[in-house]
Amino acid sequence: MLAGVSLPPAPFQTIFGAAQPLDWLCLAPHPDDAEIGAGGTLIRLARQGRAVGILELSRGERGTQGTPEARVAECVQAAAIMGLVWRGQLGLPDGELRDTLPGAHALAAALRAVRPRVLVVPHHHDRHPDHFGTYQLAKRAVHLAQLRKADLSGEPHRVARVLLYQGNSDIRPTLLVDVAAVQDTWAQAVLAHESQFGGESVSETVTPEIVERRRARLTYWGTLARARYAEAFEAEDPLLVDPLAL
Repeated sequence: MLAGVSLPPAPFQTIFGAAQPLDWLCLAPHPDDAEIGAGGTLIRLARQGRAVGILELSRGERGTQGTPEARVAECVQAAAIMGLVWRGQLGLPDGELRDTLPGAHALAAALRAVRPRVLVVPHHHDRHPDHFGTYQLAKRAVHLAQLRKADLSGEPHRVARVLLYQGNSDIRPTLLVDVAAVQDTWAQAVLAHESQFGGESVSETVTPEIVERRRARLTYWGTLARARYAEAFEAEDPLLVDPLAL
């Protein structure tokens, strides 16, 4: 984690913890997306003392179930369960997440504020427009955040690594993370979003069967990794691997 960095005024709302330089930051189009797609990995990192955070781009205000206020409270509860050091919301409009210059400026300013080393974003193959829109928006924001002459507050920041996480569609991962040891905590964090997963089923994602359904994917990826459960990610750039660790 970076130390001694002077943080500019926040271009977001902090709902949990304190804005600070982060080791890992997960971008979520809506509340609960980060928990579902990358929650186990984030929990593992937090348990190892890494500074881990989540930034929701929207408040999920157009979702069929739950209110923005209820969903904020659920995000706070899930953050505590996961051991996050920070959780924030950018406040972009739900249902309209796409690559726009104002949105990219807002996100780039947020990246400069919390200065993540690793950024985790939804995969561009996701069927949900807000999810692949978040990917496209993140690509521009990552570029803007490192430009010294960009019209942004804060010091330039270069994200060292971008990883893509699985949402609602299949992916071809280049990285699998063993999350078997944190399954109980992961399930608690997901189910903290009671407004989405405690009522009737309205979609394949908004359903009380969410843990069972997502765990089936974790089991599949775990089989390939020779682990009980694994989360899948894709790295767009080649990963440097120590051959002695293989």
